[in-house]
Amino acid sequence: MGGDHGPSVVSPGVLQALGLLPRSVSLLLHGDEKAITQAFGKHPNLEGRVEIRPAERVIAMDEKPAQAMRRGKGTSMWNAVESVKSGEAAAAVSAGNTGALMAISKLILRMGADLDRPPLVVGVPTPKGVTTFLDVGANVDCDAHRLVEFAIMGEAFHRASYGIARPTVGLLNVGSEDMKGHQEVREAHAILREGRFDLDYRGFVEGDDLTGGAVDVIVTDGFTGNVALKAMEGAARFMRSELRVALTRDWRANLGAILARPGLNAFRDRISPPPAAPLLGLNGLVVKCHGGATARDIAQSVQVAATLAQSDFADEIERNMRKLPAVLADSGPPSVDGAAE
Repeated sequence: MGGDHGPSVVSPGVLQALGLLPRSVSLLLHGDEKAITQAFGKHPNLEGRVEIRPAERVIAMDEKPAQAMRRGKGTSMWNAVESVKSGEAAAAVSAGNTGALMAISKLILRMGADLDRPPLVVGVPTPKGVTTFLDVGANVDCDAHRLVEFAIMGEAFHRASYGIARPTVGLLNVGSEDMKGHQEVREAHAILREGRFDLDYRGFVEGDDLTGGAVDVIVTDGFTGNVALKAMEGAARFMRSELRVALTRDWRANLGAILARPGLNAFRDRISPPPAAPLLGLNGLVVKCHGGATARDIAQSVQVAATLAQSDFADEIERNMRKLPAVLADSGPPSVDGAAE
């Protein structure tokens, strides 16, 4: 029921997902039964693979998280996350209110580690494939401990999502030199550099490495990550807008656009914002799809959820998390001499 378009987009997205997933995968749809059924119409592929669970209430897209928590029980979002806790579902996918989804997921599923909030992770396209980027908005203030946790979670997520046996990890900073950056990021760098975790840590990376493919996983705090993600989304929209203007200025350009349409569509898809952002660190799998999602975005988000549900990335995260307290206790105050630049 969430997102800007609700069932009118989610239902066709579900149909696309069913065509891409094994027949053993089935879906529970929580929400207004009448609206969902009407959006599907008559479709033979639903039999045995889709079950609609009626919910009387819906969390609004502009509803504050605190308000959503108070009236959340019995809403479609609450019921979807509750189905993960009960074990009836392997994962929950929602294009609804991000703050509400995060708050409800944390309340129902609880955190698997000592986190304030589950970090949001996205895949950023690069010439070499995809870079996993986190946190992109959930945890604005992060100390060194938190950044190390993000590195552990991001590395396990990337391996599960993209089949890379040993992903490389970098820490976002204003420069690659050890003395640069604020104290928290330099402390995290010192801890990760010790090699006490089973991570292929490559050190500091810079902003242009996000789309350059320098490493597989880039870690930062939620404030910096959200600003960077929104800047990339804005740049992508600007490029698409300028390209559209250039290709419609006269009949010659229009003709060229028609001939180049397959390539232009591939370009559009390549630079479009990633639709799925899993919430990591919960005792259960929840995937956030962006509010303006298309049917294709919904299908991709369901695919991401299904892929992660079949992996053991959560166990990998837990194994490394168990090492963290001892590593932090043994490390002592890391050397962070030097001025931030």
